[in-house]
Amino acid sequence: MAEYHGEYKVPGGKLVVADIAADDGEITWASINGDFFLEPDEALNDINEALVGLSTEAPNAAIAAAVNEAVGPSTVMFGFDAAAVAVAVRRALGHATTWADHDWEVIPPTALPITEQVALDEVLTREVGEGMRKPSLRFWDWDEPSVVIGTFQSYRNEVDPEGVARHGITVVRRVSGGGAMFMEAGNCITYSLYLPTSLVDGLSFADSYPFLDAWVMEALGSVGVKAFYKPLNDIATEEGKIGGAAQKRFGNGAMLHHVTMSYDIDAAKMTEVLRIGREKISDKGIASARKRVDPLKRQTGLDRGALLDAMMGTFERRYGARRAELSSASREAARELASSKFGTHSWLHRVP
Repeated sequence: MAEYHGEYKVPGGKLVVADIAADDGEITWASINGDFFLEPDEALNDINEALVGLSTEAPNAAIAAAVNEAVGPSTVMFGFDAAAVAVAVRRALGHATTWADHDWEVIPPTALPITEQVALDEVLTREVGEGMRKPSLRFWDWDEPSVVIGTFQSYRNEVDPEGVARHGITVVRRVSGGGAMFMEAGNCITYSLYLPTSLVDGLSFADSYPFLDAWVMEALGSVGVKAFYKPLNDIATEEGKIGGAAQKRFGNGAMLHHVTMSYDIDAAKMTEVLRIGREKISDKGIASARKRVDPLKRQTGLDRGALLDAMMGTFERRYGARRAELSSASREAARELASSKFGTHSWLHRVP
């Protein structure tokens, strides 16, 4: 018989600990414990008994369903729920991982064409899934004014061709969903996380966003910005929106999570380039885009480099990450993919 231990801190909630014993692929004993609240007391025994007899390969949904059935609708689980129990159990059994289970790298920004930036997201995520790269945090840098649209967005509905031509904008399509990003050089902070999906095992899509960006909330707090997630994928403060996140899960066990935050912004130019910007502003009854997006430069008074240093430093301290450089093989793979896919008319206009 083997014994296992797993822990899960619910975002905004309590710690759930799972101590498990298993034999021949079946859970034979379970103790769920932590600093949560549970009424009535006897429900804890019900939870533990519900886990006994489950397969050690049981998916999150099956574990959560067993717990919910055992406790019934009258039980109050405060600071955790059946899904959180499932995550702790899956972590104990080695199916779900924690940040500390991985050896993280931080890749500082390197100025590259925007087509290569979006290509790198696919290249590096695939490398993580294939075991060729450690899980990584990479910051972007670029020189040309750009718009990056979501993989499911209509080109003609999002982008104004006259504004694009007038301002010399390079438009590219990324692999993830979400909305368009207006990205002038030096006016945004963009980063990408490449990670095993085991890190978000059992988390809903909605919960995975703040979970993966907890470190950046800490970094922003260190420079005086009290940021929070506005579901599903907006990062905001009381003063306005800072930026947004997007994700793409690959079939090889790895996923991409990336964020663009506004450092500075030319709101007038943005609304000349993006059609959707006008619609969002009109729909919300906002007279100016500056009232919708509140850049970090104004909120902090810091230059962009200082903010990047704060973010990289926070991630390194929090997760024991080390600095790394892009390999020549990854750079070459990104150049080739930019040429064959991301820089092509067919990809950019895959949704006309």
